[in-house]
Amino acid sequence: MTDNTAVGPPAFESLSPAGGYTGDPAVRAEWDSRYADRHQLWSGRPNGALVAETASLTPGRVLDVGCGEGADALWLARRGWDVTALEVSGVALRRAAGHARDACLAIHWVHAELTRAALPPASFDLVSAQYPALLRTPDAEAEHALLAAVAPGGVLLLVHHAGMETRQADDSGFDPADYVWPSMVAELLDDDWEVEVDEQRPREAPDGGAGAHHTDDLVLRVRRLR
Repeated sequence: MTDNTAVGPPAFESLSPAGGYTGDPAVRAEWDSRYADRHQLWSGRPNGALVAETASLTPGRVLDVGCGEGADALWLARRGWDVTALEVSGVALRRAAGHARDACLAIHWVHAELTRAALPPASFDLVSAQYPALLRTPDAEAEHALLAAVAPGGVLLLVHHAGMETRQADDSGFDPADYVWPSMVAELLDDDWEVEVDEQRPREAPDGGAGAHHTDDLVLRVRRLR
């Protein structure tokens, strides 16, 4: 299927060096291909765990890790958050930026992998990572990047599909051992962090879109004390 939104110059603001993509080109190409194969990959509605877990938070600066087509970023912006949205796929970012323009919402778009993005450290009141495909490394680079972005007093909200981390590698090439799961981030926490939520719960899944078949979430919400 042809992605009509990809015609012309990129319609998003990039905070990456020289206005380009920062990260592994193979990762970008893989996700560009996934998005280009469908006119809309996700449901277009915000993730249920994000809605539930941010209800009591005062809007501030938020980093949306793996923003996809922008549903979470737009939802947060409408509620007064100053949103920085990060994504490896330029196809997805063009769609997200188009939705933001249509809604007259200002969002900072970052075309980069989390571990390569030039993000200001310890500066986000909320770091939201909803079902992120973060690659695992021996030095836990992605896990540390998530934690490093949170400002003192701020919150990291990491949500993933329950049961995925224990699956075996399949014929599609997906191997759970290659990716970061909430338990891996929890293992890195020290006395500077307070665990507010660490549980498995039924998923409040938006209708339609890829991933709608998953029924349970792993939800990790931690607050940086200092």
